[in-house]
Amino acid sequence: MALPTPVNSQITDTATPNGHRKLIAILRGVEPHEAADMARALVAAGITMIEVPLNSPEPFKSIALMKQAVGDAAMIGAGTVLTPQDVIDLKAASGEFVVSPNCDIEVIAKTKDLGLGSWPGVLTPSECFAAIKAGADGLKIFPASIIGAGGIKAMRAVLPKDMPVYAVGGVGPDDFATYAKAGCDGFGLGSGIYKPGMSADDVSKAAVAYVRAHDAVFG
Repeated sequence: MALPTPVNSQITDTATPNGHRKLIAILRGVEPHEAADMARALVAAGITMIEVPLNSPEPFKSIALMKQAVGDAAMIGAGTVLTPQDVIDLKAASGEFVVSPNCDIEVIAKTKDLGLGSWPGVLTPSECFAAIKAGADGLKIFPASIIGAGGIKAMRAVLPKDMPVYAVGGVGPDDFATYAKAGCDGFGLGSGIYKPGMSADDVSKAAVAYVRAHDAVFG
């Protein structure tokens, strides 16, 4: 996968076998005028899964602009996806994966029907298995800080070993090793990587720190 020349850090791509590090950058509040620059900064730093939550300003416009900016160098998706219509709108904007804060079977079904990646939010074993049965591609444990690494470890013992589990909410780079030992495959990165008002350079520097922490744990 060809990536732009890394900015600031000079980190090169050592992505996971499927072509993407196990990190999803969550850009809640990003605006269309800055979307392309943010996407380029993240990809250059080595993060190639980018989520625009739908409670951001004009999210589908931002998603389309990001995809135009980075092409196949990154996957662009939507977060806070709550309805099947959101999924339809995401597909029209060239989005590639759906992340939700909850486990909504109709949203998962529409996501898979349209050929997109499905990452529903779950917090209990019942929600996990309901999401898996509905066709989820991965599980977003949210908010992960509520049950902690210990809770995730207990659930991981009964979940399919090949089902990706990402911790999202209250988990920073210093926690990666602990959560990885508990069975997490990756992480969603929120306010630590982007808050409204940050520049593309700010995001790049934050992304570099997350990439280094990820690579120290996962190689």
